[in-house]
Amino acid sequence: MPATIDEYLHTEHFPHIWCPGCGLGTVTGSFLRAALELGLKKEETVVVGGIGCSSRAVGYLDFSTVHSIHGRALAFATGIKMAHPQFTVIVLTGDGDGAAIGGNHLIHACRRNIDITCILFNNRIYGMTGGQLSPQMGEGGMATTAPYGHEEPAFDLCRLTEAAGATYVARGTAYGPRELQRLIKGGITHKGFSFIEAVTQCPTEFGKRNAPKGAIAMLEDMKARAINAKKAAALPPEELVDRIITGVLHEETGRPEFAQNYTDMLTRVRNTE
Repeated sequence: MPATIDEYLHTEHFPHIWCPGCGLGTVTGSFLRAALELGLKKEETVVVGGIGCSSRAVGYLDFSTVHSIHGRALAFATGIKMAHPQFTVIVLTGDGDGAAIGGNHLIHACRRNIDITCILFNNRIYGMTGGQLSPQMGEGGMATTAPYGHEEPAFDLCRLTEAAGATYVARGTAYGPRELQRLIKGGITHKGFSFIEAVTQCPTEFGKRNAPKGAIAMLEDMKARAINAKKAAALPPEELVDRIITGVLHEETGRPEFAQNYTDMLTRVRNTE
């Protein structure tokens, strides 16, 4: 069993390529500490990434890893879980990769309740490819593809995934890495589809066009806007506008898990032959 997170890393690939002040390393660190606390075996854990800044994390991780194509990380992960249901399968994706081109895969993974943990890094922009808007930018945001301001609302991805059928839904922030670690650990140990939204900062592409500017200011903004779900439940809706509600937002047990259902179906078919 690994004794330190370094044993889960390809340290020879460091220093990493993420920009100074980026929160993706913080979120990745929360995942690694959760993996270490759980004692995940490298040979029985598969981490799948798509395309984007966040998905570059898989190149630094010493698990079985797949750097897949844009938006298809959950499709690859589904195939892996179906072929090897005994594996722990984790997806690292971004708000563009996972909620735009990959949005349909996200809702169907939720619907199936397949035992995959999806950690979605939400920095509200396409950071790697030039600062285009993502579905998470929200109204008024500025991007290279919205030079006069964005006019569409953002998804509430936690509500979306809960409605689509995910049985574990949580949200944390890069400002609160220990809480995020706890939420990720809960998602990995949960039997069924787990979705963890990790709100994080992109000072390079988002911050150059939107307030607050700079990594420290963006983290302070997260701190000011974050509120635990239990406290939020006691407040009227008007006091939750523009707040980041964190914690476990939905959890249910007892719903059938897709890979197990499929295995059971194969057993029934074989027994009738």
